Amino acid sequence: MLKFYHDPLSPVSRRVWIGLLEKGIPFEPITVNLKGEQFEPEFLSLNPFHHIPVVVDGELRVLESLAILDYLEAKHPSPSLIPEEPAAIAKMRMVQMVITNELTTKIPALVKAIDASKPDLATVRHIATALDFLTEQLGDSAYFGGDDLSLADVTAGALLPLQIRLGVELKEHPKITAWYKRIMARESWQQTEPDDDAFEAWKKSIALIIKRRQHRVEARRVELQSEDRFPDLTACWQSSIYGSPMR
Repeated sequence: MLKFYHDPLSPVSRRVWIGLLEKGIPFEPITVNLKGEQFEPEFLSLNPFHHIPVVVDGELRVLESLAILDYLEAKHPSPSLIPEEPAAIAKMRMVQMVITNELTTKIPALVKAIDASKPDLATVRHIATALDFLTEQLGDSAYFGGDDLSLADVTAGALLPLQIRLGVELKEHPKITAWYKRIMARESWQQTEPDDDAFEAWKKSIALIIKRRQHRVEARRVELQSEDRFPDLTACWQSSIYGSPMR
């Protein structure tokens, strides 16, 4: 049976989790405790970059959530989560990449804003731009792929519920609001939605990681300044939490 290494609160893991459920693929879920298990030799033998999710299917291991979704679709084509028309496929991929590169990377800023009790205006504007783009791609359709669920919905729907809990508002985007209610009514979303206690514990752990990384970055900045080197280290602590955006 396919083995699915994940953390239930990771939005990139949730993509794959929802995909597995929507396609009805049998799997064995294996939770990776991100307080250190990802650095253990056993897990590093699966993913030397210590990221989740990972899927092991027989002799094959697949890293990176989008690659995993493509693999599952290719091996289990029914029910299909990829539209047939070229334009619809392009739209699906665009939505996936905007979610991955423009919204997932904003989680640290959203958590920091809650901790500081004030919004980061640059982050708010960036997210609003992304939601405008998603509204344009959705149009009047039920889903990003048209009348049927697609990998675009799986990718977006794994992240937006988390960001809404972190303070993102959809009131200026009624079409996205209707889409959000539609996906949240599906069994796969209800099954993978964390309860309030789990979410609060996750939020605290992310806030703690951010603070630790910032302290390390600042210490490194001071060290480099003493050597007359002034790199921009902002991305370092973000990538240390989530790894490459292309997961």
